[in-house]
Amino acid sequence: MGSLFLVRHATTDASATGRNLGRASDDPLTAEGVQLAGRTGTAIAAELAALPHDEVRLLSSPAQRCRQTAAAIAGRLGLDEARIEIEPNLIEIDYGSWDGLTAEECRARDPELRAAWEADPYTVRVPGGESGADVERRARPVLDAVETWLEADRARAAVVVSHNHVVRLRLARALGLPLAMYRRRVQADPGAYSLITFTPDGPIVRRVNASPVPMAGQQLGR
Repeated sequence: MGSLFLVRHATTDASATGRNLGRASDDPLTAEGVQLAGRTGTAIAAELAALPHDEVRLLSSPAQRCRQTAAAIAGRLGLDEARIEIEPNLIEIDYGSWDGLTAEECRARDPELRAAWEADPYTVRVPGGESGADVERRARPVLDAVETWLEADRARAAVVVSHNHVVRLRLARALGLPLAMYRRRVQADPGAYSLITFTPDGPIVRRVNASPVPMAGQQLGR
């Protein structure tokens, strides 16, 4: 059956400094993030060259950082940017009053709530924001529809460019992990991609958090 690439957007100033970036601002990629997004596209193009495919869809969260990443990937895949499908429900978790804070600042501000959220981010909501369950409730129908489309033909592929929580939740479900553990058991670095293929017996997770090869003398963006 078809193949699904789950991609986290490339580097922003917030991801480079460990700050929450939800919806309070619509930050662009850094210069290094733009280069990383191009390398992600090159890596996905190489993966697709080894897979049977004659139809590729490219979907993106509406956030600028995702749209920029998707545009770079489109260029490496030879796709027109006009083919990028913008899906509002792929947006990142609403961090509420934790938006813009580091983990340490969240712990200092709301120590008990932060501890509860770190133990179970799926059911516990951030103050004034969302829980992982809220994110999955809106993102899951989009991804379910994509997977249904992929299951119908092994020569189909889809690249979905989204965010940290959206990617990790979907991978946790595909891997059969308890969703309360999605932050502890699954990683999604900026610019990294995961690959799932679909068979009559169910999905097979072939890559998790694969990072594109950096250019000489460079490190991957964070």
